Amino acid sequence: MATRKLKIRDLTLRDGQQSLFATRLDQSTIDRLLPYYGDAGFYIMEVWGGAVPDSVMRYLDESPWNRLRSISKEMKGKSLLSALSRGRNLFGYVPYPDEVLRGFYEEAIKNGLNVMRIFDALNDIDNVAYSIKAISDLGGIADGAVCYTIDPKEEPKAPQGFFAKLFGKKPAAPEKIFTDSYFVEKAVKMEALGAKIITLKDMAGLVTPSRAASIISALKSAVKCEVDFHTHCTPGYGLASSLMAILNGVDILDTNIWWFGEGSAAPAIELIYIFCQRLGIEVDVNMEAVGRIRVELLEARKSLKAFDLAKELPIAFDPLTDTLPADISARFDAAINAAKAGDEQKLLDECHAIEDYFHFPKPNELVKNAEVPGGMYSNMVAQLKTLHAEDLLEDAMALIPKVRRDAGLVPLVTPTSQIVGQQAVLLAMDRRKGNPDYTQTSNQFNSLVRGEYGKTPVAVDPAFREKITGDAVEHPYDTSKYVKPENPAVAELGGMPLAKNNEEYLLLELLPAVAAKFLRNRRNEEFAAAHAEEEARKAAEEAAKPKPDPITGPTLNAPMGGTVIEIDVKPGDVVKINDKVLVYEAMKMENDILSDMAGTVKRVLVAPGQVVATNQPMIEFE
Repeated sequence: MATRKLKIRDLTLRDGQQSLFATRLDQSTIDRLLPYYGDAGFYIMEVWGGAVPDSVMRYLDESPWNRLRSISKEMKGKSLLSALSRGRNLFGYVPYPDEVLRGFYEEAIKNGLNVMRIFDALNDIDNVAYSIKAISDLGGIADGAVCYTIDPKEEPKAPQGFFAKLFGKKPAAPEKIFTDSYFVEKAVKMEALGAKIITLKDMAGLVTPSRAASIISALKSAVKCEVDFHTHCTPGYGLASSLMAILNGVDILDTNIWWFGEGSAAPAIELIYIFCQRLGIEVDVNMEAVGRIRVELLEARKSLKAFDLAKELPIAFDPLTDTLPADISARFDAAINAAKAGDEQKLLDECHAIEDYFHFPKPNELVKNAEVPGGMYSNMVAQLKTLHAEDLLEDAMALIPKVRRDAGLVPLVTPTSQIVGQQAVLLAMDRRKGNPDYTQTSNQFNSLVRGEYGKTPVAVDPAFREKITGDAVEHPYDTSKYVKPENPAVAELGGMPLAKNNEEYLLLELLPAVAAKFLRNRRNEEFAAAHAEEEARKAAEEAAKPKPDPITGPTLNAPMGGTVIEIDVKPGDVVKINDKVLVYEAMKMENDILSDMAGTVKRVLVAPGQVVATNQPMIEFE
């Protein structure tokens, strides 16, 4: 009987660095790593998509297309290259028409992409259907990702009425929606559309070992294509759940290499390798080559210290040469035995002890107990800080289940996690003021309830939709209304177009504000090369401009560090408390900033694309 093989999708160069180091791994560092990757033999390498196209332009001033091309050229087909896409939204937030999706996928495959992992925040099959078909038609491999989520916690109400008191009958608990059958149904539909891989995508790391066992087993029985498991270690389930997925027949497992693994990222491949050795399963990777990558990654991690969420390095370890202490070695065996016996708590205890020995981050108890993504919690804290209402955090967290149910029981993944979190804060403020629920609503929440993001797992009550939007009828986003962005000729740069070819124009379509700044930098460089003397004169004139006046009025400050995306006010505007004044990106999420004061705007102190620090003044009032 042939030895079973476990295929590995390495996430280090995309999800790993995004989860731990804010997607700041630059091209020169990746170029140093790629020769070692050529020998590793990973089944798939995730190198693109997610936050990469945005971040490499926004923070590193590098080309996303050059990144994909350089990796493809170096790998020469030795591993499949994959990216992550939000289906109808690609890598952004706007629903795009089919021709935009196809154009982007066609360019990506032409530049070396093999696998596109496609998901939708609502698990709406209509939002991923065209992408799955288009990727397949263009010769790529469509990876259909089902987003894992759970039914919200909700305390049953006390018995009501005479008969309830007489017989002690409690009201029925809300119907469970996110059962194993729910995820299997989505997977079967994706396979029917042409997906060649099905991924259980656990963005927040909330899949427990018992759910990993039941869902992976159910998926393996329901679909013919390969099944992949993607999770994170944030709340402490990742390593144990990955072991359980292996025992239940998963074909592909997502991992990171040691220095980029665990914590808020996926499990470390080295720990998975030890488990598989003892199970008689072959990890289908050259672990000696992985060791050479690991040596280089240590220096890469040290260079990213300013963005390191864990702050503490794990101890160095090579599973091929280092001997485990007897007690730690025994814990690997104890974890396997607990997993086979279905003893979830014992399994978790052993895995946590293993991770603790290697100095990996401890489970995030807040995320575990709240059952929400860590970034969603951070976003709510920042919003309440802006409103000087930090004491409402517990109330807002408790209202998340209500907001989710009212909005159609949406999964908590970007962008729905931000929308639900922000609305829970506004709901908590309404109740504090004695106002009816939903007196205050955000534009994004209105759009979600209206139907513009897609079909929610549970239909929104028409009466609730009418209350929020003024119309009981669902109104999906109409992609026929999409307006292609302009490609302006830059007059001050000799009239050259901002985007000079198709791939650059696609960036403008996808991320207009970020791409415009990035492309302008490229045109500036080209113009400077041809007009060096003129540019020097302009620079001297710019340097001679008078410095801005000092700040004298009250200011609205950044609640946490991030990057300004858009500004919604201008000098002279009259602003009320809770008016949205700007949007900025922090913790990999876009956040609406609401004014904590009423007054007239004197000056806007920041600009779109500008990186701001915590407490940095952004708007000055009269």
